[in-house]
This record gives sequence, structure tokens and C-alpha cells, in this order.
Amino acid sequence: MKTLLKIVVGLVVLLILALIAGYMFLGTIIKTGVEKVGPRVTKTDVKLKGATLSVFSGSGELKGFVVGNPEGYKSASAIQVGSISVSVQPGSVMSDKVVVHSIKMVAPEITFEGTLGGNNLSKLLDNIKGSSDQDKQAPKDQKSSSKKIQVDDFLMTGAQVHVSTSLLGGGAATIPLPEIHLTNLGQGSDGITPAELADKVFSEVVQKTISAVTAQIGNMGKGATDLIKGGGTNVTPSVEKATKGIGDLFKKKQ
Repeated sequence: MKTLLKIVVGLVVLLILALIAGYMFLGTIIKTGVEKVGPRVTKTDVKLKGATLSVFSGSGELKGFVVGNPEGYKSASAIQVGSISVSVQPGSVMSDKVVVHSIKMVAPEITFEGTLGGNNLSKLLDNIKGSSDQDKQAPKDQKSSSKKIQVDDFLMTGAQVHVSTSLLGGGAATIPLPEIHLTNLGQGSDGITPAELADKVFSEVVQKTISAVTAQIGNMGKGATDLIKGGGTNVTPSVEKATKGIGDLFKKKQ
């Protein structure tokens, strides 16, 4: 009886150790994968502080996700996210197609640097689209050997955009970004590549960011114009310059 009890206890201990090792092992795979594939897709630095994933439920968390800026831009990063909640089909992590049930990105910090005609986010999107196009044009045998992804539900909410542009008269602003919700990405047996997934998600991010920045610039320009028309005596040269720049910008768009 004592021998049987020892065997049972030993098996339980081994099971617990195996689960702990699996928990850490999956997290390491995710972190390594993000930091290896990310720079290939964005052509910038991509860092992940850590990752955890339950071998039972598939629920996990990515911590400290940072996408660097393209060359020529001074901001420390383009995107920073403290925590991203994920739900993955655990058995798919080691397969050719990773099935992600959900990704929830809360309160990311996005930096917009430049102008509406040329900025860090648009350049980053160009890099991603270039990587996505390369995946689509790759030979069939190369496509089949690369890992694919399926994302059933992607949600980005509470995002803040930190704007630094000459159109604000040398100033800066922080504006909220509308929620981004995408579903059924990479459904089917083929799935999509990480670059194709990044293209779909980041295209939405850039589109909504440009719209939000344009609205912010328009509101600032209207306020500055009203101030000048009202005969304000404390109008600074930077405000006058910014107002003229905004007017010229929208004239070019017409």
C-alpha cells in the first residue's frame, strides 16, 4: 500500500513539474517567435518583455509589446502595449497553423510623427505591406513550410495617439482612437502569414489614426482662425504659421 501511495505521489509531482515546464516553454516559444518574425515583417525593432500561456485553457498574456519606429524618426517607438490578452488553441502552437481564438489589446500607446503626407506609421505600413506582398508571391513550397495564423477575433480598445507634427505649430497632442474590431482573419485550412495578419490590422490602425489626426488639425485650425478673425492681440507667430499650413494643406487636398 505504501509503495502504491509513493508511486501515485511521484506521478502527481511529475505531472505538476511537466505542466510548469510546459507553461514556461510555450511562453518562451511565443516570445522568441514575436521577436524573430516581428522585425522581418515591420523592418523595425520588435520587442516582447514576456509571455505566458496556459497549456489547459490556452488563455495567456503578452507583456511589454513594443514596435520600433522606421529609420529617420526620432520617437522611441511607434506602438507600445503594456498587456495583450490572448486565447489560443494550445495544441496548435506547435503545428503549421496557430489558431488564435481572440486577441484583446487594451490602451495601446501609438505615436504619430511627421505629417499627413509622410509619417512614421505610413512608412511602417509600407514596410508591412512589402513583407505581405513577398509572402503572397513566394513559391508554393515555401508557403507550405512557413507557419500560418488564424485569428477569430481581434479587438483594440482605449488606444491613445500621441501626435507630434509641424502642423500643430510645433506643439503636441494626445487624442483617443476609435475601437478596432476585426473577425474571421485567416479562416480555412490555408490561414494567413504573420505579415498578412499585420497588414490587415495595421491598415485599420493607420486609417483611423490619420482620420483622428486630420480632425484634430482641423479643429485646431478652426480655433486659431476664429481667434485671428476675432481680433485677438495675443496671437503668436507659431499659431499663425500653423493656421496657414493647415489651410494650405486642405487647399492641396481639394
